[in-house]
Amino acid sequence: MNTLDINQIKEYLPHRYPLLLVDRVLDYEVGKSITAIKNVTINEEFFNGHFPHKPVMPGVLMIEALAQTAALLSFLTMGKKPDSSSVVYFVGIDAARFKRPVGPGDQLRMEVEITRSSRGIYKYAARGLVDGEVALEAELMCTMRSSTDASQPAGQ
Repeated sequence: MNTLDINQIKEYLPHRYPLLLVDRVLDYEVGKSITAIKNVTINEEFFNGHFPHKPVMPGVLMIEALAQTAALLSFLTMGKKPDSSSVVYFVGIDAARFKRPVGPGDQLRMEVEITRSSRGIYKYAARGLVDGEVALEAELMCTMRSSTDASQPAGQ
């Protein structure tokens, strides 16, 4: 089993609190798939306003958690860690569906699989589960660019 703890994750992702949304990688297979978790706590900043009477993790942050998991898989697949000039961009989000709310006390289990890789663009099938029940699913596309050529369109 291939795992990563939070310190190892921080070597691959530039995100930091409050936007680092992957707490642990449970397993990964280079070039194939990754399973990670996000422990959702009432201490999350977004719960102050979303929503005070019924705390719900915003859908865009659940998608972001899946994207961070996908980025980890991409870096592991490429066999390299990002440097200060690397930028990972979303290229697309398709077929996003939210099946159940995610709230304080939940553990969001993120499962991401590479479905295609071409010209530096990765496509993934991603889903998030809570207690074995699908909370969200989406198809994601990301690419990595150097900050010096980040203004260039994807695939250039």
